[in-house]
Amino acid sequence: MIRFFYTLVLFLITPFFLPSLYKNKQGKPSVGKRWKEHFGMTPNINNPNDLPVIWIHAVSVGEVLAAIPLIKALSTAKPDHKIIITTTTSTGAKQAEAISDIAEHRYMPLDFSFCVRLFINKIKPKQLLIIETELWPNTLASAKKAGVSISIVNARLSEKSFNGYLKVKPLVKYMVNHIDLIICQHEDDKKRFLQLGFRQQNLAVSGSIKFDIHIEEQIKIKGLELRQKLGLDRPVWIAASTHEGEDSIILSAHKMVLDSVANAILILVPRHPERFKAVETLCHREFLTVSRTSGEAIEQDTTVYLGDTMGEMLILLEASDICFMGGSLIGDKVGGHNLLEPAALGKPTLTGPSYFNFTDITNQLISTSGCQVIRSDIELANSIIDLIKSPSQQEEQGMSAYKVVEQNRGALKKTLSYILENKL
Repeated sequence: MIRFFYTLVLFLITPFFLPSLYKNKQGKPSVGKRWKEHFGMTPNINNPNDLPVIWIHAVSVGEVLAAIPLIKALSTAKPDHKIIITTTTSTGAKQAEAISDIAEHRYMPLDFSFCVRLFINKIKPKQLLIIETELWPNTLASAKKAGVSISIVNARLSEKSFNGYLKVKPLVKYMVNHIDLIICQHEDDKKRFLQLGFRQQNLAVSGSIKFDIHIEEQIKIKGLELRQKLGLDRPVWIAASTHEGEDSIILSAHKMVLDSVANAILILVPRHPERFKAVETLCHREFLTVSRTSGEAIEQDTTVYLGDTMGEMLILLEASDICFMGGSLIGDKVGGHNLLEPAALGKPTLTGPSYFNFTDITNQLISTSGCQVIRSDIELANSIIDLIKSPSQQEEQGMSAYKVVEQNRGALKKTLSYILENKL
């Protein structure tokens, strides 16, 4: 009965959800003719030898990035298996192109039983690995009925999400019986899953696989090439993965930075590609701005560099001295983004007060002075100016952030062992 009411609600809200998924926006990859895949009508996969199929679901960009090291490790550990990766969004699909040689991409079917059944009948997976915490009742039920083993990998359950699940406790109780293994990031996540009714024997803790980030040498080379274009003698700070409402705060801070450090340059990277054009317009109002896609030369009086491309965040971070991470200055709407990429590159990091999606990681960085929390444009500007004017503090804070990453490596190895022990 609970699934019936859930499906009814899903049926009622889907017409409002789908337009945003398919709407063409500047800079956003298009789903195009592949829209049918969301309804389970997926093309045949390239599996002539009928290898066992591992299905990995990563909803969008962040989850795909987290999944890539695991997919590479699985491909090495299980060369006799076929790997399929699904995403819900077109931006996630674009990111998945980076591993198209080892994982074939499909769009995730909507959480209606008939859609999921169509997909499963076509793909015939043996194992489903869900990255982080995408719990869809009909998908879980249909996969379990088809004999698919289900694991949640790199699972996190924030206090906010936990309280949300408490409101639909009967639905959670239903899902408990369909999940074989939940590999949690941290003990706090495990405790919350236990409080929701999941069983001790189905829970494990690995740490976050995001700590096992590998920075390729080519990234560092490209980052240095960009830095040379920006100016080796110019202080460079980056505002990464910003959301609507944050850009004006950041640009206000940058104006204050320029009053104190006249040759500073800001790299501004909006989180969503559909916002690139609007943010560029905002920048042009008060700053001489060059966008990454324009190919224009960066002059000495260029003060803002707009990162309007996808899949190049590490290059932009490597070219920077200091990183502010977006999604953290707009109340509780987003809950911040992952600070591990700048930390792995040894960059001092700044965040707003809202980072509930990455509480453990951020608190570790804060406790070791690898990260500072700022609450306004004035605080942001002052922190940037202080770091620019104190290279020793900048280096010390960056090294502290880097050490946090190094000390927490190993989650990928643990995760892989749990998956393999689960009779993959």
